[in-house]
Amino acid sequence: MLHHLWKYTYNTSKALPLEQITRWGLHNTTVVRNASTPELYEIAAMDPLSPDPETRQGSISSTGAMVAYSGRRTGRSPKDKRIVFDEVTEQEIWWGDVNIPIPKKSHNLLEQIALQFLNTRPRLFVVDGYAGWDPHSRLRIRVFCTRAYHALFMQNMLIIPTTEELKRDFSDDVDFHIFNAGPMSAPKLVQGVGSETCVSVNLTDKKMVIMGTQYAGEMKKGVFGVTHYMLPKQGILTLHSSANEGMNGDVTLLFGLSGTGKTTLSADPKRKLIGDDEHGWSDQGIFNIEGGCYAKCVDLSQEKEPEIFNAVKFGAVLENVEFINKESRVVDYHNISITENTRVSYPLDFIPGAKNPAVGSHPKNIFFLTCDAYGVLPPVSLLTPEQAMYHFISGYTAKVAGTEMGVKEPVATFSACFGEAFLPLHPTVYATMLAAKMKEHGTKCWLINTGWSGGKYGIGKRMSLKNTRAIIDAIHSGELANAEFENFEVFNLQIPKRATGVPDQILHPKNTWINKSEFDRTLQNLGEKFKKNFQKYQSKASQEVINAGPKI
Repeated sequence: MLHHLWKYTYNTSKALPLEQITRWGLHNTTVVRNASTPELYEIAAMDPLSPDPETRQGSISSTGAMVAYSGRRTGRSPKDKRIVFDEVTEQEIWWGDVNIPIPKKSHNLLEQIALQFLNTRPRLFVVDGYAGWDPHSRLRIRVFCTRAYHALFMQNMLIIPTTEELKRDFSDDVDFHIFNAGPMSAPKLVQGVGSETCVSVNLTDKKMVIMGTQYAGEMKKGVFGVTHYMLPKQGILTLHSSANEGMNGDVTLLFGLSGTGKTTLSADPKRKLIGDDEHGWSDQGIFNIEGGCYAKCVDLSQEKEPEIFNAVKFGAVLENVEFINKESRVVDYHNISITENTRVSYPLDFIPGAKNPAVGSHPKNIFFLTCDAYGVLPPVSLLTPEQAMYHFISGYTAKVAGTEMGVKEPVATFSACFGEAFLPLHPTVYATMLAAKMKEHGTKCWLINTGWSGGKYGIGKRMSLKNTRAIIDAIHSGELANAEFENFEVFNLQIPKRATGVPDQILHPKNTWINKSEFDRTLQNLGEKFKKNFQKYQSKASQEVINAGPKI
């Protein structure tokens, strides 16, 4: 990773072209552009002008990572995200609970207030970077922020340009601007603002304003939402997935909501990591959208996740963690007194074997990972293109008892395209593109249950990681593509009768249940949940996709 330090005031020869700042009404005379990692550490740790001491900015962990705190907001605020409603977006955006409209005049007012705030700060950080490793489609992103931790975070998460690229692609205008005024609360009296937090996105003017939250993930996912809007217009499918590559160059995409094992299964020592979270699928193949990773830290250990554990070093940013004690600066990863959503951001090349550049061929296999706490879905099944669209739109997993107050039974959870919160367009747009690309490139799609077997949560047991890895190995070797299959009732899935290293009896989940009639009832019940959820999307889905769902 190359970093470039351009610290200047407007009367210096190293200044970003003046019009690139003043055109937005910015006139802060202390600007740090694309700072080196050491300088950002120094500013965060020792500068008396660091903002808001209550955020406890500036610690360094025993392994050399920057430790930062995001204040009251320790996670994303999806209910406070807004998209400007105008003559362009009116007909394009999937309006509703995910994409809440805000008048353009309200966004402009928020932007004006945010810029005034940025002008009052002791210094203004500017980060330039690309979203997307594909040079044909990457977006040029410029971030304005007031915290060194935010600047380092975005230098990790974006793809840092070389000196030549910086001069060529960032000396003029860019594709999207982010104005992060997170330390300042949003004015609630502005029409469309629901709380002191507001993330307002103007897709037509290509600007984003962040107020009332210092959680760095809002910038990361904000960029992802922008790519979900802009790249499909170029024929590029954007995907909330991880990706890895085998020794023969075969690429696999892994989709899955929290708790499904996506991170664990994508970190395969026999395969190169392309990326852990966000990808695009173009006419050239797969590419990572990000330059880094943003991993959960709760209960992190060297034994369970050595790659992530060892990535927590100089250049990484730890967010909202506590130390075992202040003297040692050793992080207590089990301490969730600030939040359960403790995180670490680090460049992709901190992971051994990560691919650079982070691009690959068209995927040979796609995995939809689900943690079925009802214990009725097969450990592996092969999907038709129509079933792939159906299950992609559904994005199913299940919460287990005890995760929320009052939850005593498994709870089905659906998130369209395995990332509903980030979709500006209707889910069927992405599903249609997925099916077309699968057909064009002969990609196979597999539904893999990493959840329960032998009964629902509390009765059965979690599918063993050993068996799941054996199933994935059998897919990658080509064995399962040529296996003998049988039909799985209700969902009409094709399940293999055998897989090397996997007990035959677990491949059909009914075999693992003692009470067969209870299995049938539970399977029917889950099928009904799928059908009820899909009602939200079927007005724009083809009859073939609707028919690919469960038959009750």
